[in-house]
Amino acid sequence: MGMETINRFDRIVAILVQLQSKRIVKAQELADRFEVSLRTIYRDIRTLEASGVPIISEAGVGYSIMEGYRLPPVMFTREEVGSFVAAEKLMQKFVDKSLGSYHQSAMFKLKSVLRGSEKDWISALESQISVDPSQQLFNDGLPNALEILFESIAEKKQVFLKYHSLKSEHPSDRHIEPVGLFHENNFWYVLGYCHYRHDYRQFRTDRMLDIARTSLAFTAEHGSLDAHLSKNVNITKTRVRIRVDKNIARFINGNRKHYGFISEKVRGKKVEMTFMTSDVEHGFPRWYLMFGDYAEIIEPEVLKHRVRAILEKTVANL
Repeated sequence: MGMETINRFDRIVAILVQLQSKRIVKAQELADRFEVSLRTIYRDIRTLEASGVPIISEAGVGYSIMEGYRLPPVMFTREEVGSFVAAEKLMQKFVDKSLGSYHQSAMFKLKSVLRGSEKDWISALESQISVDPSQQLFNDGLPNALEILFESIAEKKQVFLKYHSLKSEHPSDRHIEPVGLFHENNFWYVLGYCHYRHDYRQFRTDRMLDIARTSLAFTAEHGSLDAHLSKNVNITKTRVRIRVDKNIARFINGNRKHYGFISEKVRGKKVEMTFMTSDVEHGFPRWYLMFGDYAEIIEPEVLKHRVRAILEKTVANL
């Protein structure tokens, strides 16, 4: 049996698994995943149909499998089993208590179908992997925040929040229509339409003091999360150039993207970095001060003045 035949067999099996994992799967989605043409996907689907798999095809929608049809228990490779350990450790630390318990329950079911050698493999790894997030991601008093938000997005129902904004002295009550959740710069954020502000806002989960389900339906269709996040591209931004000691530059690579990093050039013992930042007043200058004694600002002048003002106030408070 040639490699091409083996690859096709593996792809067809993987297509069948994916068809069982979602209600509707688009041909383009399959083509992108397996890096093949749509024509190849159509051929593979016909092969599955010929083998007796009851696939329903809807023009312009996608493929689905007739309700009730299921494969026997799926066998996992050793590498796939190893990935479960990482997923479980991350779920324990990066989601709230409620969602973490659901994942733990799902993992017990998943482990029950593993072969003996895979069970030994996963047991050997579990006690040797540790994850410790650097930030508190959720209020300890809200063990089911993500669960409620997931339900809200899926069922299109508003949620109530008591939220303490960083810029506000006191918490405020909000009714929001969550559009989506994303994890960025070590925090979970909810983007949603806020009835208090009559606009779309981002809410950090660790600043939520209370959350509750409501029976109120969404008042509008909000589109995708990606579409809303891409709007930030149009925000007015300031070009910033700094030079950082080469020995220090590598230590700030991890979070520079959050501050609008664009490119870098090595200039002798320095690394010249270019940013396009939307917060030259607060966020960027305070981040710069973390390594400012090993760096210099090339432009703009307004950033130099702002950093100097922060330093002068700091010295005055000593």
